[in-house]
Amino acid sequence: MDFLNEYDFDLPEEQIAKFPLKNRDESRLLVVDRIQSKFWEAPLFRDITSLVRPGDIFVYNETKVSYRRVFLQVESGRIHESIFLEPEDIQNQTWLCILKNRAKLRLGDRLSPVGFPNYQFVYQGPNEELSILKSEISISDSDFEIFGNIPIPPYLKRKVTEEDKVRYQTIFANRSGSVAAPTAGLHFTEDLKDTFRTLGAEFLPVELQIGYGTFRPLTTEQWQTKTLHREKYLVPESTATKLNDARKEGRRIIAVGTTTLRVLETVFDSQLQKYKVGSSQTDIFLSPGDKIDSVQGLITNFHLPKSSLLLLVSAFATTQLVLDSYRYALKNGFRFYSYGDSMFLF
Repeated sequence: MDFLNEYDFDLPEEQIAKFPLKNRDESRLLVVDRIQSKFWEAPLFRDITSLVRPGDIFVYNETKVSYRRVFLQVESGRIHESIFLEPEDIQNQTWLCILKNRAKLRLGDRLSPVGFPNYQFVYQGPNEELSILKSEISISDSDFEIFGNIPIPPYLKRKVTEEDKVRYQTIFANRSGSVAAPTAGLHFTEDLKDTFRTLGAEFLPVELQIGYGTFRPLTTEQWQTKTLHREKYLVPESTATKLNDARKEGRRIIAVGTTTLRVLETVFDSQLQKYKVGSSQTDIFLSPGDKIDSVQGLITNFHLPKSSLLLLVSAFATTQLVLDSYRYALKNGFRFYSYGDSMFLF
């Protein structure tokens, strides 16, 4: 897809953050001023407090990463790594999964989580690039916490550690259902959140359940149809009410992460200048040329080349400004991806 070549770049392996820093709020921060078309280092994320204004609203994604990475074993002993994405029925028995080495499986093969033979899943075949597994019993997130692992991103190329169980969850994590973290929130600590409040800022929750789309490369069809993977979202009435009040009062609304921005842009009515309440699914695809009206600021990480997230950030600012800031980050040793450094665009 030639149209994405502009958003491609070479990322040295050593600039992929394989592990989190000792302290969440000590990642580096690149500040991007969209109005002045300039950027600078803060240098630490906690220094963002110098940019907080009284009345600012920070909207965060309160989703919690579920333990959906499961190592499944067939009777012969062969192991298949899987990620359980979402149930296909209301009983939570039939699951859509990423399933490695599925070509070695036959319809009807039984698989059990390694070390937990009392749980069994039957392979029911492919669903395009995904697979269907069915259990005889309902499987909930509490079950995944028994036999599953937290699904850290595949590009980390390592095993899960005990530290990941804490550090790959944000301090805002409340509602289970995601297979990836809303990584902009990983930079916040409780103390930093309290400092924001002392400065007159307010925090409001929304939810977006992050799914398989976060792992998928963009397709030509997605570009042509301007749609992405569907993800469930929730905007509480209290959040929408306070956002609408803040909008009338001219206060800044800042999205903590691209997942939060997807939700807000989905529910914001640009004609009425109002945020809507409710829960549904969004497949919104924001890219350069789209006007983003729902927020005045965005906190985010440094994303994969040629990704929908990089396109979204470029839509919020401009392609030139974002790519210039990425070139600076690459040249100056910033850390990329989930456990990496941060940007604040306003």
